[in-house]
Parts: sequence; structure tokens; C-alpha cells
Amino acid sequence: MTRDGTPVVHVKHLDVEVHYYQAYLMDEGRSVGGFDFDNAPSPPVGIIRVEKGSALLTVGPQWATVKFTVAVADRDPGADLDGYEDIVEISYESPSGRLSLEEWGGGRAHTLPPLPAGPGTYRLRYHVRGMDEEVAIEIGDHYFLQIWPEPPRDPTVLKSTSSTFQYWLNSERSRQAGVE
Repeated sequence: MTRDGTPVVHVKHLDVEVHYYQAYLMDEGRSVGGFDFDNAPSPPVGIIRVEKGSALLTVGPQWATVKFTVAVADRDPGADLDGYEDIVEISYESPSGRLSLEEWGGGRAHTLPPLPAGPGTYRLRYHVRGMDEEVAIEIGDHYFLQIWPEPPRDPTVLKSTSSTFQYWLNSERSRQAGVE
């Protein structure tokens, strides 16, 4: 934290190639093929699923290169409620304190700034803009992931406006309930 109380934030802007609507946040030493995201135990927040050391981030296009901004902070940097249509939060455990944002199928791994508290529990806040096709054409899709140290707590949907987000949220709830 700085003298005036504002968080210290390290930001990285990335172009990430996605396939099958997916990108991955991976802890050092983990691989995308290391576990079954379909059976990840995280509670339903629709567009993100987590397991220890791994998270699946859902994006709007099935195949594309999308814009990601990742901000690693020493404390909660605050949500951008006006700039994004869909925003969720979930707890994440990092065994190493070192993460990368990885592309599907063994694509590039984009190294992220080291986590400020090293190994431990963090909060992920995932902001999404432009998941609905007609909106993406007008303003462009964009994905903003914030990461900061925080004790575990329940997942939260902070904002939900797109129909695509609702689709993923309802699909996740049905999957968890055992309904296909």
C-alpha cells in the first residue's frame, strides 16, 4: 500500500488467443491438462471456475484473439462497475505465488507479475465487456482480471447484464445440480 492508502497495482495488457471460449489462469508448475474443469468444485458464478492453482476463464467468442488486462494488487483495487457488463468474484488458492494466463491447447503462457503475498489465498474479480455478439461488434469485447490477497469467502456476482453471461451462469447451476 502506498502512503496515501491506495493499492500498489501491477498491470499487464495481453492479446490472448482463445479456443472453445476458454483461457486459463495457472499456477507455476500446473498444466491445463492437469485436472477436469468440468468437475471443478467451485460454486457457480458462470464465467469462472477454480481449483487450487488453476482457474478457467470463459470468454465470449469461441475462437479469437481477445484483449485481457490483468491487475495484480496488494489489496482490493475496487471494481470497475461502469466499464464492464458482467463482474464476478471468487476465491483462489495459489500454491506458488507465481501465475500465468495461458491459451488453450498448449498455446502461449503469458507470465503475470508475482503475487504480492506469495503463496496463499487470493480473490479474483473477473470483469467482462462485450460477451453478447451485437455488443462486441459495437464496443469490442474485453476481459479484466484483478487479483489481490484476501481470505476465502463465498463467490459473488457483482453485475450481470449480458445474455451470454446468464447462459453460462444457468449452465453452471444446472451442471452443479446434476441436470443436463
